[in-house]
Amino acid sequence: MEYRRMGTTGLQLSVLSFGSWVTFHKQINDNSADELMGIAYDNGINFFDNAEVYALGESEKMMGRVLKTKNWDRTSYVVSSKAFFGWRGAQNKPNQTGLSRKHLTEACNEALQRLQMDYLDLFFCHRPDKNTPIEEVVLTMNTLIQQGKILYWGTSEWSGVEIMEAHRVARDYRLIGPAMEQPQYNLFERNKMENDYLQVFKNVGLGTTIWSPLASGLLTGKYNEGIPAGSRLAVEGFDWLKERTYVDEKIEKVKKLQLLANEMNVSLAALSIAWCVKNPHVTTAILGATKKEQLIDNLKAMDVLPLLNAEILQKIEDIMLNKPVLAEY
Repeated sequence: MEYRRMGTTGLQLSVLSFGSWVTFHKQINDNSADELMGIAYDNGINFFDNAEVYALGESEKMMGRVLKTKNWDRTSYVVSSKAFFGWRGAQNKPNQTGLSRKHLTEACNEALQRLQMDYLDLFFCHRPDKNTPIEEVVLTMNTLIQQGKILYWGTSEWSGVEIMEAHRVARDYRLIGPAMEQPQYNLFERNKMENDYLQVFKNVGLGTTIWSPLASGLLTGKYNEGIPAGSRLAVEGFDWLKERTYVDEKIEKVKKLQLLANEMNVSLAALSIAWCVKNPHVTTAILGATKKEQLIDNLKAMDVLPLLNAEILQKIEDIMLNKPVLAEY
């Protein structure tokens, strides 16, 4: 396993990590989660990602139970939570969502309870909140750090402009700014990482814990002939994900990528993940495997990484034809 420093911080994250979105509680039980997290940890993964909204809090409870059972040295792994959407679903009342000081503080405390932990290593603002002053957000996160409840704070799916605004406030008030961002990044979703954040990387530095490196499973090739039962796009309540992901044009590109993977004698999933972490601005790519075989295959991305020379990368570009066009200044 390779480890990368998270932006300008001293924290080192495994270049592959393990997350629980969609899978925990909805697709797998405690025994499966225990097995998968064990395989991940034994293969050098040290970052486990979660959020208040995943399975409406049940995902964090499950991860907490597994970590309690594993009894690993707490200093050997990193755990995150994210706040914005709340965990009460349709029952959310005012102040139970968003990034107000009240919700961020209470969401942090609730996550600690569910995960059975004394502190969170990483705490993300899961989306930007247009209704809360950025000063309030930055000051609240700074306070949580001072209280020892979180070690680093960051953002998820914020724009480059919003991240820089948070840094401006942090600088003006002598507070701690966001250290990391969690954007979607894969062969189909490239603009934030390869365009929007370039000035952030250059000016203040930014760690990234990218999600959906396999585009919700599309880049494994398993949807090439339809949507199999039990797969992520077949999960009840995720129709929006299916509509956004299962597109004929994308399927055709995946089939061409599959041919390239076959030529290289590697799996399409491992190739797609390796392509993500080839980007030096990626600190870690979050894996979301539901089966032992999937996770073991995903981990082979580290073997594929050295194979991604200029020729292979160009072949991928020729298939995708979606490299962001950078603005000229």
